[in-house]
Amino acid sequence: MSATDPTDPLPPGIETVLLPRTHDIGGFEVRRALPATQRQMIGPFIFFDEMGPGEFLTGKGVDVRPHPHIGLSTVTYLFEGEIFHRDSLGSAQPIAPGDVNWMTAGSGIAHSERTAAARRVAPHRLAGIQSWVALPKDQEERAPDFVHHPSATLPVIEDRGVLLRLIAGEGWGSRAPVAVASELFYADAQLAPGAALPLPEHEERGAWIMQGEVEVGGVRFGPGRMLVFRAGDRLALKAGAEGARLLLLGGATMDGPRYLFWNFVSSSRERIEAAKQAWARDRMGLVVPGDEQEWIPLPERRAVRAGEGAPTS
Repeated sequence: MSATDPTDPLPPGIETVLLPRTHDIGGFEVRRALPATQRQMIGPFIFFDEMGPGEFLTGKGVDVRPHPHIGLSTVTYLFEGEIFHRDSLGSAQPIAPGDVNWMTAGSGIAHSERTAAARRVAPHRLAGIQSWVALPKDQEERAPDFVHHPSATLPVIEDRGVLLRLIAGEGWGSRAPVAVASELFYADAQLAPGAALPLPEHEERGAWIMQGEVEVGGVRFGPGRMLVFRAGDRLALKAGAEGARLLLLGGATMDGPRYLFWNFVSSSRERIEAAKQAWARDRMGLVVPGDEQEWIPLPERRAVRAGEGAPTS
């Protein structure tokens, strides 16, 4: 049986299915699965965007101007193409498919993401995932940090038709080298037709279906869905006849809800208001070396509990 509608009955073990909101940015499609009305976070993951796949014409590319973050870590993971990261710590780092850029904002950081000039001389493609990991309350004001992990440094597990790269955290008997602030797992899994992948035994777990179909409890789910699983159930995802590609994520339940405004995440609405004023006043005193001429101005919106109302754009 195939589940094609949010009102279809769910099999045992699945708590809910999140359908993304889709945005078109100059012909480049972005699908946002978190935060959602039904679910604020899965473990510490509070934001999840799938970008593309899309193609840029000669001379075009990604141009995300400098902007700030607080209270979270951003995670960039690509399947195709390249993005050049700069931040207010002085980091200047290209990210290629399979690499991990893990930027911890803490008390405040600014960064930009662009396509390098060398990439713009010909048409090029881009596809990947951007996710945010909320920091525990006792680390929300920690010093900012940036770490890059090349693809070759990440654990890869191959077993009975499953090829899994552990992006961050711990699961399936492995631990990734990325330093994390709370218990979590994050993985990129490719399943051969009929292959089965058990879920790790974390408290909160989700799976974003990128390609193909997966079956859970006799029900099939297609691409563009985030499956959220019940705590404690021992489950496995079985790929359909064409195989499947999944992003799996989750971890321990966070220590309370979070407020979200634009690129700010915090357990305190007052902290977000202070960050808003600081960015509007003098860009929080943050400058991105090599990208000093532009920045994104503060939008006019109010802070909301993540998942309530219109989430960050």
